[in-house]
Amino acid sequence: MQKIAIVYLSTTGNTRAMADAIADGARSRNVDVEIKSLYDWKPEEAAAADAIAIGSPTFYYTMLPPIEKFVDKLVKAGAKGKDGAAFGSYGWSGEAPIMIAEKMRIGGINVLDPVLRVQYKPNEKDLKECYWLGKDLAEKIKK
Repeated sequence: MQKIAIVYLSTTGNTRAMADAIADGARSRNVDVEIKSLYDWKPEEAAAADAIAIGSPTFYYTMLPPIEKFVDKLVKAGAKGKDGAAFGSYGWSGEAPIMIAEKMRIGGINVLDPVLRVQYKPNEKDLKECYWLGKDLAEKIKK
């Protein structure tokens, strides 16, 4: 069975809620999903999945440094050529998910568009978009 690794950092629970909705969408397409905080993943474990979704909130106009380091290690661990997605919440500017997607693309990961950005707490519409991203990512790896 195909597998998606969902890696996230969440300080207020908003990015975690997005990750959960992405996981639900992927599971609806009969794909195995492993969802964990960044601190519970080893880059090699995430790189072994068929696809990787990475989420981070935006702080001071950027992604959190642990996410940046994780993406570098993920690419070195063999994620090049895999499918991926980027997502995250923000309060003011929202650059982190775009930066994650760009870093993943530079590392050779095929990132799905759109990159999901949600201001503050995701509402029902936002969570539905996350759900659809999970479905889309699952469909991509099933082909």
